[in-house]
Amino acid sequence: MAWELILWLFSFVVVISLIALTAYQLICLSDLEFDYINPYDTSSRINAVVIPEFVVQGTLCTIFLLTWHWFPFLMMAPVTYYHFKLFTSGRHLIDVTEVFRQLNGEKKYRMIKLGFYFCLFLIVIYRLVMTAIVVLIDEVDHPLDSGSF
Repeated sequence: MAWELILWLFSFVVVISLIALTAYQLICLSDLEFDYINPYDTSSRINAVVIPEFVVQGTLCTIFLLTWHWFPFLMMAPVTYYHFKLFTSGRHLIDVTEVFRQLNGEKKYRMIKLGFYFCLFLIVIYRLVMTAIVVLIDEVDHPLDSGSF
């Protein structure tokens, strides 16, 4: 049962990192919109974190599959597939010459992804707390089974 607690702690850290990467991309796009940074800097900053985000999200999805956690896996599988299709078609990077035309679409895409990661975060928090409670109850040798109740 301790391995499951480690899995959910790892998932917690990974989902927080996914939220941070997506928020960073959204902040870069907002800075571009308000003309705080130029298109080249925006593109290079976002393109630098897109591949690590895809790899981390795909790894977490694979870990859920290998550990037989079907609900999180089935929830993440369509996003992983979408990321894979973006990567194979070459549309995962932001083009510096097209960034202003794609700005609103890219912001909406990252807002939807941020909402998805927040939903995943709530599921991971719930499972982490429930697993920690079960592990703590098992370590105390079932105080409710002592016969006093």
